[in-house]
Amino acid sequence: MKLVLLFFVSSIFVINNLAQTNYSYDVTDWQIVAEDCEFPEGPAYDGKGNLYFSNCYGSWIGKYDGIVAKKFLSKSDSSFTISKTNGLTFGKDGFIYACDYGIGAILKIFHEGSSEILIDGYYNVKFNRPNDLAFSPSGKLFFTDPKSYDKNNLDGRIFKYDFKSNKTELISEGLGFPNGIAFSPDGKYLFVCESALQRVLKYEINVDEKLSSPKAIIDLPGGDPDGIAFDVNGNLWIAHFGGKAVYVVTQSGELISKIETPGMKPSNLEFGGLDMKTLFLTETETNKVYQLNVDVPGLKLF
Repeated sequence: MKLVLLFFVSSIFVINNLAQTNYSYDVTDWQIVAEDCEFPEGPAYDGKGNLYFSNCYGSWIGKYDGIVAKKFLSKSDSSFTISKTNGLTFGKDGFIYACDYGIGAILKIFHEGSSEILIDGYYNVKFNRPNDLAFSPSGKLFFTDPKSYDKNNLDGRIFKYDFKSNKTELISEGLGFPNGIAFSPDGKYLFVCESALQRVLKYEINVDEKLSSPKAIIDLPGGDPDGIAFDVNGNLWIAHFGGKAVYVVTQSGELISKIETPGMKPSNLEFGGLDMKTLFLTETETNKVYQLNVDVPGLKLF
């Protein structure tokens, strides 16, 4: 009886917590922060007021400092090795880590604008098209590596890189274009968008950071689940590429909100701002980056 009562009280707390948080926004609430982009992707916030984002078709990375957006680094920079970056994220060391699908590699980008190839293959075979990446609570780097965008040809993979041992491990395969990737706030679960099958997968992580068999928590027809991010309430925000929306769902897949986006093709999202209450969105139909002031803070990644 006592356990049932505790569960009941806990459930009421969760419901009340959600009820007190506004997850409803109008399409007119979005504000443009960068335009004239070239297939913007991979927004990454540095914790200091700056947002960085890839331009997949232009081979350059942009930077928005809260006032103006401009080019940060490009393929033409002699000191910078870059082809076509997609997902970006910051490590605890303050450097940018990037998926470069043009050369099939993970890059490490330094403050002064130089970079190096961190890893570019597995057992002497090049990666396919590294797409997005996330650090685990222990500091290992997980990244998606899709190949074919074909629901009948499931050749996508997920890898894990250990900085201490310099070892790359294949941890999941047979996926339909694995895309956005994020860890739950408690670090117990890994979430991955399987874009070709238009669904979001959930993996349980054991003590050795091995993954369980994935479970689909939500299907999103009419578009492809792309980039994802968590808020501090533990809810998952999903950019629905082709669906003109950002979805907010619980970790079990229950729908909380559907937020209309300015264009049909939102590709990725990231929380930022000094209070973490700014949602940044890359959108590839309009080729712009937007921001939305939200009521719930995003999860800090480092």
